[in-house]
Amino acid sequence: MAQKKLYPWTALLVLTALNLLNYVDRSVLFAVQPLVQSEFHLTNAQVGYLTSAFLVFYMCAAPFTGPLADRYSRKLIIALGAIFWSGVTLLTAVTHTYGELLVRHTIVGVGEATFVTIAPTFVADLFPEEKRGRILGIFYLAIPVGTALGYLLGGKLGAEHGWRFPFYVAAAPGFVLAFLMFFLPEPERGQFDSLKETPERETVWGLVRNPAFWTATLGMAAMTFALGGVQVWMPTFLVKARGYSLESANWVFGGIVVFDGIVASLAGGWLGDRLLRHTKTSYYLVSAASMALGVPVMIVALFARGPVMLPAIGLAAFFLLLNTSPLNAALINSVGAHIRATAIATNIFIIHILGDVPSPTMMGFVADHHSLQGAFILPVIAMVLSSAILFFGMRFAPAVALTEQSGAAEAK
Repeated sequence: MAQKKLYPWTALLVLTALNLLNYVDRSVLFAVQPLVQSEFHLTNAQVGYLTSAFLVFYMCAAPFTGPLADRYSRKLIIALGAIFWSGVTLLTAVTHTYGELLVRHTIVGVGEATFVTIAPTFVADLFPEEKRGRILGIFYLAIPVGTALGYLLGGKLGAEHGWRFPFYVAAAPGFVLAFLMFFLPEPERGQFDSLKETPERETVWGLVRNPAFWTATLGMAAMTFALGGVQVWMPTFLVKARGYSLESANWVFGGIVVFDGIVASLAGGWLGDRLLRHTKTSYYLVSAASMALGVPVMIVALFARGPVMLPAIGLAAFFLLLNTSPLNAALINSVGAHIRATAIATNIFIIHILGDVPSPTMMGFVADHHSLQGAFILPVIAMVLSSAILFFGMRFAPAVALTEQSGAAEAK
């Protein structure tokens, strides 16, 4: 019995650690962008295109891995994908031109798609439905913490040892965690799901006509546009527009992201689960409200100087990250277990093609032709749009059945 209780938490720990490395690898580039830009003599738009190209290949790979995961072993696909992306990350050692860096970055995107598409479905089958907000809050701690660690690693090691070195540090643990994945039992698909099967929830064609899925996905796409642009350009903004050194900019923004991310991810999941006892719309409501509250704070963060600036950046990041857990819980609950990986793959394709694929390049274009500060108006507009879509989507939220013996269910 003790082993059964320990298993879901062990699996969650391994999956969260892999997710952490996933985001460390992505954000290391953001931290060393000025060094890469200097070595290869790149424009802002070319630097932004590195992230956009990564995400194009990442989102195009997702629709292929999702259906595979709905039919075959999820843990095997996750483990092999982690080995692949960690190995390709080490190829940074032989990257000496912009073209080579572009190729390296796009191939890593293919490998990481295998994890991000599948891992949330694995996590969803480990714990009861009414705990999904909190459990996903733990899993998605990897986004802010991994992103912040990437900034910190890149800012520190990049300045001391060159921009390639932080990528080696980010790649090594992936092999160990991939090995551990082979020993995890795979949970039964949908073992804790209470919602009835309907054509909209259980078939791929029904997904096209599923308003709960589409409002969660489009709201997430607008949020991803905002968050992706801020993550890519905020350290550079602090360096070029506010006079910070490269190392201090990454330490400051990395510290803000890791603190806000831990607090916001856990708080968002807890708040979504808490409100779920009173309203089925809780996950949409928390997500929509957080985006709306973040808009005026983000405007202050961009145009304020002096002591107000950093607290405003910190509060804006908090509101951006607060919706991570509840919005992903809303997405998972919008479909049945047997098409969940396919639904997440579709979601990934859409949120990136509309979100953080175009946003870094668009912001770089605006920065080249106007100003970097002016480029941040684009994320603000996206936050407004995200909030409006999610408030509208509240009416489509499915009614999750709450159990009073979740602890007993978890021990099964």
